[in-house]
Parts: sequence; structure tokens; C-alpha cells
Amino acid sequence: MFTGIIEEFGTVKSVGKGRNSATLEIGAEKITEGLNLGDSVAVNGVCLTVVTFDASGFTAEVMAETLKKSNLGKLKSGDRVNLERAMRLGDRLGGHLVAGHVDATGIIKSAAREDIATVFTIDAPQEILRYIINKGSIAIDGISLTVVDYDSRPTGGGSFRVSIIPHTASMTTLGFKKPGDTVNLEADMLAKFVERLLGSRAEAGGIDKQFLARNGFI
Repeated sequence: MFTGIIEEFGTVKSVGKGRNSATLEIGAEKITEGLNLGDSVAVNGVCLTVVTFDASGFTAEVMAETLKKSNLGKLKSGDRVNLERAMRLGDRLGGHLVAGHVDATGIIKSAAREDIATVFTIDAPQEILRYIINKGSIAIDGISLTVVDYDSRPTGGGSFRVSIIPHTASMTTLGFKKPGDTVNLEADMLAKFVERLLGSRAEAGGIDKQFLARNGFI
């Protein structure tokens, strides 16, 4: 589990390609402190397992499903990535609960300055848009951000907007991303749980006045 607060940039040292997999060697400094084999590290928002490490970085393996759902398959030597270690019980939750399980990728449509802020418009598929609400949370390349607003298309999918301050731009990869770039998207897990709960209730007969009364809502 992560918070979406990026700890440092990492630099891709090498990418080993398998038939349907990859091995990433990532240079890092801060996050290697206290790291252990088998620990989880979010790389551009993707939860990966540390298989080797030293003071200068770590190595992680990426399976086919992760390559399909994220932008990790596009990484090359020299690319910078967002890094965050798994949160510990008792840590401050500065962002929101992020699982590191990317739902889909989006495409940056535009990036416009508004005074000190930069507003990004991101095209996203319906599997993401269905969970988005104004002022709700979204993880973009592992960064916990707040949705400014969104637009849905009748045919499915659409776009949403987020705004970042200069500090976020300087501390994360969004500071040098540009229109056309791909980003990893993870919807708010609380929205997914609510959808699942409501779906289960609907399958069992739906939510009606009697259900609300039994559960203390009326």
C-alpha cells in the first residue's frame, strides 16, 4: 500500500526484455535506505517487488499483465521514474490510499499554465472515468492528485483535469511530461469497493427503502 507521495526520482539503468516480461534495474539513493529483498516499491505507480538491491539502486521483475496495463514496457535506459516505498503503519497519509495496481493508461492531451499551477488534461478510458468525481482522488504515475473536473463521451471514455503546483512539478515526472505522453492511472480504490458493494446488493434484490431502514439510514 502506498500514499501517492513521491519520495524521489529514479533513473532506469537497464531494461532486460523477456518474451512476455521485463527486468528493470533502477538507480536510486533515498529509497534504498532500509530496503529489504521482497519489499514493495512503486515505480511510476506500479507496485513491484525488489529482487536485488544495493546502496545505488534495485532490480525488479515485471510480468506480462503489468506490461499490458502500464507504461513500464516503454521505459528505456536513462528514463526517470517516480519512486515510493510502501507505507508503514503509523505513517502520515499525505495523499490517498494507493494500491500500486494500475487500472489503465491515459494520454496527456494538454498541459496549460494557470498562474503558478499547471493544468493537465488527460484522455482516459471508461474503466477509469466511471470512478472519477470532481474533487476525487486519482493516482497518475503513482502521484496522488485531485480531480479538477472531467468530461465523459457518450461512446465511452473521455478526459479529466488535474492541477499541480511547482513543487509537484519539480519532484515528479509530470514536470517534464508533455502532450502525447502515456501515464499510468489508478482509480480510487474506495470507489471500486463502493461499486462492488452496490453491485452485490443489486444482485441480492437491490437497495430499497427497507434496506436503508435496516441499516440505519432512515
